[in-house]
Amino acid sequence: MSQINLGGSGLMVPQIALGAMRMGDKTEAEAQEVVETVLSKGVNFFDTADIYGNGASTKSLAKALKAAGAKREDIILQSKGGILSDAGPVADDGILGPRYEFSKEHIIASVDAELARLETDYLDVFLLHRPDVLMQPEEIAAAFNELSQQGKVKQFGVSNMNPWQVELIQSVVDQKLVANQLQFGVMHTGMVDAGLHVNMSDSRSVDHDGGILPYSQLKNMTIQAWSPFQYGMFEGHFIDNDKFPELNAKLQEIADAHHSTKNGIAVAFILTHPANMQVILGSMTPSRLVEMIDGRDVTLTHQEWYDIYFAAGNDLP
Repeated sequence: MSQINLGGSGLMVPQIALGAMRMGDKTEAEAQEVVETVLSKGVNFFDTADIYGNGASTKSLAKALKAAGAKREDIILQSKGGILSDAGPVADDGILGPRYEFSKEHIIASVDAELARLETDYLDVFLLHRPDVLMQPEEIAAAFNELSQQGKVKQFGVSNMNPWQVELIQSVVDQKLVANQLQFGVMHTGMVDAGLHVNMSDSRSVDHDGGILPYSQLKNMTIQAWSPFQYGMFEGHFIDNDKFPELNAKLQEIADAHHSTKNGIAVAFILTHPANMQVILGSMTPSRLVEMIDGRDVTLTHQEWYDIYFAAGNDLP
């Protein structure tokens, strides 16, 4: 498995990771099979969050890792915190959500709860889960310092933040923010669209993300591409979806040329981008995971990448 240096931190991670958001819905045997499948393919990076199944997904991941015989020193664990659901556990202040919460107390409590669910002493990476507009960066810095000094978290990052939000936090925290989880994939290319349609007035010229893609490259901040197989906002998968015949035909054509699969080519589309992204896979189907992971071995030509981009309904100015 090819590796990347996560945000220039020195932590070497595989280009592909497994996201555990849906693992809480699986039986222990099913979750174990998923974990064993990805480990057998060299994927030892696991991403979860306290909000996933209100902690159930993290617990399922911990059980599956234990059942699979995974040693703590051989795996990389990442979690996220900061989202409070109105259906979730009571927050530190006794008030239910929904809201985002980046107070020092909540960040530390969130990490402690995830450590307990994972049955481990430390997280390799902890991310702030979406931006809290009421955040006070000094509180984040205090939480990060305490967690770092206690050895509970090795690296820190964010998710779904634009450059100025990242800069605001980075201006006060001592630790380099190494990663930003952002949705990106064949059917979610807004970060690319805006860059291609500079100085245009069409809908794709609208930059919704503040230039986060080139910013991340300049700052050596790893983009972790989440939900890479979704279209819309969790409307469904585009692979083998009758709504996208042209796209699936093109993916199959290129897959045949590379002795791969449509799932593999969709992953290769992300990894071909020079931003050196990490792909977070959310599938809980072992056979699909194998196809997706094998996409790391496919090198697309520039024309193939653009052909996929066009087939997904995009254009050039």
